[in-house]
Amino acid sequence: MSSKTFTFYTSPTPNGKKVSVYLEELKAVYGSKVDYEVRKIDMSKNEQKEEWFIKINPNGKIPALVDHARGDFVIFESAAILLYLAQHYDTENKLSFDGVKQPNDYSEALQWIFFAHGGVGPMSGQAVFFHRFAKEDIPLGKQRYLDETKRLYSVIELRLKDRDYLAGPGRGQYSIADINVFPWILARDFVGIESIDEFPNLEKWIERINERVAVKSGVAIPA
Repeated sequence: MSSKTFTFYTSPTPNGKKVSVYLEELKAVYGSKVDYEVRKIDMSKNEQKEEWFIKINPNGKIPALVDHARGDFVIFESAAILLYLAQHYDTENKLSFDGVKQPNDYSEALQWIFFAHGGVGPMSGQAVFFHRFAKEDIPLGKQRYLDETKRLYSVIELRLKDRDYLAGPGRGQYSIADINVFPWILARDFVGIESIDEFPNLEKWIERINERVAVKSGVAIPA
């Protein structure tokens, strides 16, 4: 059994980086309470489909988290991991919202988390497939998912018109709502989006988040 609070199974993908960024942010606030070890999964060898990993995540995808402090409880799906960590480990709601004391802010955060998890992530993923991995050139597929990804960017752009962050009162509070979508937009070049000059609010939001120390360390995991 690990001496750390968590074992984090991941690869250098946007979904993995969501969790590593949040773990680093939580570690900066709460210290060793959220200490973790990283187990890098080699997706080029389909390690995520091996029998031992399927026992952790039946869907055979990263990320996955094992909480040794709570009876080796297993969590998979990146957004679900963020919500789990917020519930059990962000006890002061430094990076999340209290569903009872801050019901509207909590609901806003959930809306943006679901927006990203059901929209930005899947559409970006399909754009990557048609742009980089499809065995034949399918212009319609490329353009369809690139256009939809940029449309979703425009939704975030509008939200950030008078705000610094996606959820929370006033100009917003940096939270898991931002962490959940940020890595996908950070990977925009890989998606096939060469410029986001048409989204100035989004660009400033990325720069703002990128300045955080925990974000810099989180996006570098796994090494």
